[in-house]
Amino acid sequence: MLTEEQNRRLTQVGAGTPMGDLLRRYWMPIAAEDEFDRNPVKAVRLMGEDLVLYRDMSGTYGLVDRHCPHRRADLSYGFVEECGIRCNYHGWHFDETGRCLEQPFEDIANPEAHFRDKVRINSYPVETKGGMVWAYLGPRPAPLVPNYEPFLWKNGFVQIVFATIPCNWLQCQENSIDPVHFEWMHRNWTVRLKGEAGPYGKKHVRVGFDEFEHGFVYKRLVEGMEESHARWQTGRICLWPNGLGPLSHTEYRVPIDDDNTLSVTWHFSRVPTEREPYVQTTIPSWEGPIRDPRTGRWITSHIMNQDFVAWVGQGKIADRTQEHLGTSDRGIIAMRKRFVDDMDRIARGEDPKGIVRDPAQNVCIEMPIIDRHYYTEGLPIDEMLGDPAFDPHKGYPFQIGQPDSVRRAYMEAMGLDPDKVIEAGAEFLSAAGAKTSRRIWV
Repeated sequence: MLTEEQNRRLTQVGAGTPMGDLLRRYWMPIAAEDEFDRNPVKAVRLMGEDLVLYRDMSGTYGLVDRHCPHRRADLSYGFVEECGIRCNYHGWHFDETGRCLEQPFEDIANPEAHFRDKVRINSYPVETKGGMVWAYLGPRPAPLVPNYEPFLWKNGFVQIVFATIPCNWLQCQENSIDPVHFEWMHRNWTVRLKGEAGPYGKKHVRVGFDEFEHGFVYKRLVEGMEESHARWQTGRICLWPNGLGPLSHTEYRVPIDDDNTLSVTWHFSRVPTEREPYVQTTIPSWEGPIRDPRTGRWITSHIMNQDFVAWVGQGKIADRTQEHLGTSDRGIIAMRKRFVDDMDRIARGEDPKGIVRDPAQNVCIEMPIIDRHYYTEGLPIDEMLGDPAFDPHKGYPFQIGQPDSVRRAYMEAMGLDPDKVIEAGAEFLSAAGAKTSRRIWV
C-alpha cells in the first residue's frame, strides 16, 4: 500500500516532477507516419505539454510548442513549408530546431534589427521507427530509439492502433505485469459477457517475476501445465518504462498528462509462407473507440478494450492508499520500487534503466519472445487456417473499430478473400483455448 505522497510521486508526469523528469529520458511513440500523408500538421499533448508535430515538404519532422511566440496563435493551424512550419496568423516561420527563419513584416520594416535571430520556439527531437513517430523531451544527448527485434521482422503486415484512455498512465502500465488478470478479465469475464455461466478457464497455480535490462519478465502456470511450457520458460515482457511486449504486438502507454494516456499498439501479422517475399509499402494506422455511443458504457468486446475497462475503473488516478496487494502483485511492487530507484538515479545524474546508447547494441535488441520461430519463419496457409490462433479470418482481436480499408489490406496481404473475414472479439480467446499447440499467448 502506497502513501498519498508516494502515489503522487509515481503518477505526476509534468516537467519538474520526479516521474515526469524520469519519463522524459525515454523516446515515446506519439503518432504514425501515415497520418502525415493525410495532414502534415497534428496537435499533440505529451506529458502535460501542448505541442505541434509536423512533417514539412522536404519530409523532415518537427515537434514544437503549440503556440507561436509572436502573439500565441495556435500553430496546429499553421502550414508547412519546404523547411519547417509557418504560423497562419502573421507568417512567422520556424524550423525543426525552433529557430525563427522569417518574420515577413519585421524583415522588411526593420531588417537591421535581426529580430528573428532573437526569437526561438521550444522544440524536441523526432525520429521514426516501425512506422511510428517518436519524440524525446529529455536532456541531451538523447539516447537511441530502441531497435527491438520485431521492427526488423520481414514478410509481415503491420498496423498501428491508438486509443485515448482517460486515466493515469501508471495504472495502464501496471496491467503489463499482472498475469492473473488473463484468467479473469479475458477468459472468465468473456464467458459471462457471452451470457454463459461456464466453463471457466483453468486457474493460475504459480506466477513468477524476473528483472532484466529492458524490463521485467513475468511467467505463469495454470492447472495442468508443465513447467516446460513457454509461458513458464520464456514468459512475457513488461517493457521498460511504459510498454508490454514485444510479441506479435507491442503496446505503449504514453502519458498525455496526469489524467490521460495514449495507448499505442504496434501489431505484426506474419503472412503465409506462400506469400513470401511480401513487402508492405505503407503501414496503416487507426484509432479505436472505447465507449459505446448508445449507452455511454465502456466497450468490452475486444481484448484491449477489456483492459481499458480495468484501467479507467480505478479512477483518473488510482488511489493506491486503499489497495490490499496480494502474492500475485509481486511484480507490481517490484515495478514501483524500480521506478523509485530510477528517480533516485537521475537525481544523481545517472541513466535510468533500459536506456540504449550503444549503436552496436541497437543494431537488433533481442528479447525473450514466445513463438519467435513463427514470426521469423512463418507457416503455410493451410496450417494457419487449421489453428484458431493463426487463422487470418479471425481478424483483429485486440481493439474494436478496425477500418474496412485496413481489414481488406490485411486479408489481401494474407492472400485471402477480404469478404470472408469475421469480426474478431474477445471470444477469440475462447475459440483458441488450449486446443492448439502453437497458440499465440495474448
